[in-house]
Amino acid sequence: MSRDRFERGLLRVLRPVVILALFLATAFPFLYMVTLSVRDIQELILDPGSLWPERFTLDTYVDVLTRQGFLTFMRNSAIVAVASVAVTLLISIPGAYAVARLRFFGRRQVHFLFLAVYLFPAIVLAIPLFVLFTMLGLRGSLAGLILVYIAQTVPVTVYMLRNYFETVPRSVEEAAAIDGCTRLSTIWRVVLPLSKPALMATGLYVFMIAWNEFLFALLFLVDKRESWTVSLGLSQLAGSIEIPTTVLMAGSVVLTLPIVIVFFASERLLTEGLTAGAEKG
Repeated sequence: MSRDRFERGLLRVLRPVVILALFLATAFPFLYMVTLSVRDIQELILDPGSLWPERFTLDTYVDVLTRQGFLTFMRNSAIVAVASVAVTLLISIPGAYAVARLRFFGRRQVHFLFLAVYLFPAIVLAIPLFVLFTMLGLRGSLAGLILVYIAQTVPVTVYMLRNYFETVPRSVEEAAAIDGCTRLSTIWRVVLPLSKPALMATGLYVFMIAWNEFLFALLFLVDKRESWTVSLGLSQLAGSIEIPTTVLMAGSVVLTLPIVIVFFASERLLTEGLTAGAEKG
């Protein structure tokens, strides 16, 4: 047997094994969390080692969503995440396009300066922001938290979009200019439709940051329970000895599920190449 045939045969055998191992390593913790969330607490106490419940119950989800207030927390998180995505993209798109296409002094260095903010730990920025927001009366409001997330994600999104905008062929934009498009209409009609995968990936990144972030949510919202986000609510469940493990797992599923749904809903745009055939012949 030749070396090439041996390597091909070995890879053919190893590929499903590696895929199965990676799937189990990533999916098993989530599946175990889901099974715990639908188990009866008495059954869990009597048989904690069992991986499959004998009786399913959704009482834990009713408890989390109603008595623990997660419906309000999810609404707050959705407002914060969607507003952060919308405003961040609104700011980042013209900024990234300017860095990618326009000529100005310091153009090569400016996108690296955007990322310089990440040289500082979040806790270093948290204290000045806490004092500033207290003076402005924004502490305890969702608007203040949205401003923090926008400031936190805009540098990275400008960097991500700038790299993608540079891959859009200039000839496509030149063809649009010949057809009478202005710079803004070229961005709206040509660049943005061709950049849907990058916009979706960037929006998903901002959504995950805003949905899962905990430090700033704790710092700015802890005194006002009606403004809590899901991550803050879950941390309060985890810190209470009166909350059963099954209820805590149900809260974890509620926190995780929107991210999973958004990811799979946008998977096609994340992987699809939209530039093929865009240039006029």
